[in-house]
Amino acid sequence: MKIMWKIVLAEALLSVLIVACSTVPITGRKQVNMFPESQMVSMSLSQYDEFLSQSKLSDNKEQTEMVKRVGDKIAKAVESYLTANGHSSYIENFNWEFNLVDDATPNAWCMPGGKVVFYTGILPYTKTEAGLAVVMGHEIAHAVARHGNERMSHQMGMQAVATGLDVYLAEKPDETKQIYTTAFGLGSQYGVMLPFSRSHETEADKMGLVFMAMAGYDPGEAVDFWTRMSQSGGQKPPEFMSTHPADQTRIKDIQAYLPEARKYLP
Repeated sequence: MKIMWKIVLAEALLSVLIVACSTVPITGRKQVNMFPESQMVSMSLSQYDEFLSQSKLSDNKEQTEMVKRVGDKIAKAVESYLTANGHSSYIENFNWEFNLVDDATPNAWCMPGGKVVFYTGILPYTKTEAGLAVVMGHEIAHAVARHGNERMSHQMGMQAVATGLDVYLAEKPDETKQIYTTAFGLGSQYGVMLPFSRSHETEADKMGLVFMAMAGYDPGEAVDFWTRMSQSGGQKPPEFMSTHPADQTRIKDIQAYLPEARKYLP
């Protein structure tokens, strides 16, 4: 009975993976997204509206206009590229919006559907319009590459494996269960989930360099921006324990990709 249950589960997962397999624009990486993108966008819209209702928009007109200007330029470049290369479906549900929130946290993000927020706290690090384009390109890349959908799908897969493990261990001694579940938890966290998250960051870096170059910004500005971010202070965990690449790893990877990214400059 246990063997039959495992076979059924494996077949179900395999069928979902085949149906949900797609290719990330620019990098060409194969990915699995189990959720309809329209559902991801719908969820994001409600979360975005709720966030804005609870936040204070910046009253700095010049900075706000810069965020919107850079966002519009990169969005148009992304749309042009994806349409020309047969990937327009990746942004068919997008309705771009760019806002600057009065918050000292050095952060920015883009939700599925093209809803972008910059925090005023990141502007001392971006410094220039080109520096802001580095972050804008990176965050838009996360949305275009559907990283949110992929992470949720990956977590669903891990939960399915965990469920199968529970069935397998149902009749095992408690001590054996503890050993297996602890090993699985640590292995999935440090061996799968965190490296997976770091690969998304690296992919967004590369795609972001291309996007900003398409919009007319020198991608070389990314080295200066991430150097400033690396000097922001605060103790950081070792790379294998982090959701993001180590600063020096990130900067080195960006420098290596710059010749390719500069090919997309107008």
